[in-house]
Amino acid sequence: MHLKKILSIVFLSFIGLANAQTSKTMTIVVPFAAGGTVDIVARQLAPDMGRYLGDSIVIDNKGGAGGTIATAKLATSNPDGKTIMFHHMGFVFNPALYDKLPFDTRKDIIPVADIGVTPNVLVVTNALPTKNIAEFLAYAKKNPGKINYGSGGIGSAGHLAMEMFEEAAGFQATHVPYKGSGPAITDLISGQIQAMLMTIAAIKPYIDSGQVRALATSGLTRTPSLPTIPTLNESGLKGFNFEPWYGVFAPAKTPQKTLEQINFAVNEALKNPENQVKLAGQGLEVKPMTMPQFAAMVDADLLKWDKVIKRLNIKAE
Repeated sequence: MHLKKILSIVFLSFIGLANAQTSKTMTIVVPFAAGGTVDIVARQLAPDMGRYLGDSIVIDNKGGAGGTIATAKLATSNPDGKTIMFHHMGFVFNPALYDKLPFDTRKDIIPVADIGVTPNVLVVTNALPTKNIAEFLAYAKKNPGKINYGSGGIGSAGHLAMEMFEEAAGFQATHVPYKGSGPAITDLISGQIQAMLMTIAAIKPYIDSGQVRALATSGLTRTPSLPTIPTLNESGLKGFNFEPWYGVFAPAKTPQKTLEQINFAVNEALKNPENQVKLAGQGLEVKPMTMPQFAAMVDADLLKWDKVIKRLNIKAE
């Protein structure tokens, strides 16, 4: 073998070794347990994101306290772009729900990329004699105290959505908070509770199997994943709109160029038709945004939900 060729091989090997030594694994922090919607979305997009960023990616499920434990971890992470967080709209609920947080939501965390939105769906136990919203509201008003609804906990999206529904429709129901939506669904199926207003991804298999009955979705327009189910908006509650979003966040002081690379990787991953099909199956409508667009939406929602949560007088435990 010629000396020049040998030197070339050695040089290329050295470069490869250097790259291997300097590359890092990216960690995606997920504020909820494995199997939830945020976890499913993160795991679906991670492989494509890794290819665009040149990183291997691991998922770190760090649940508890409505996502604030994971957010606190992110806030204190090295701002080198190697630790990011996937979260849902609960991110903007927490400053109003908790009297004191171990981080400053606006100063310590940077919104990086929007993933999309998904409406919730109002489902009832089959034991409840209501087949549409009109019948549900008539029953609730005629039988005060007989509608108990479940959620994944105080201050969860399912809790706040139902509070908004009660306020808009003028009825009262009793909130039964659970430690996660799984046990609540079990009690809904058995008739221990009567209703839930929850994410499509979590409840759709039980709707499809006939174990619970879907009455309405919470967005302004019907969702492709449940095309035959009307919205609350078209069922008499004009203008009712509750569509939780999902997004990506990074620690403050992460370099702007790095943030732009992550935004690009997320948006490119969202263009993958396979990812779009899988996310649509979760009831999620993909909505890529620039960083400034997503940051503006997050900032507006922080103000909006601060007012709503204080008006409803809701506090996390």
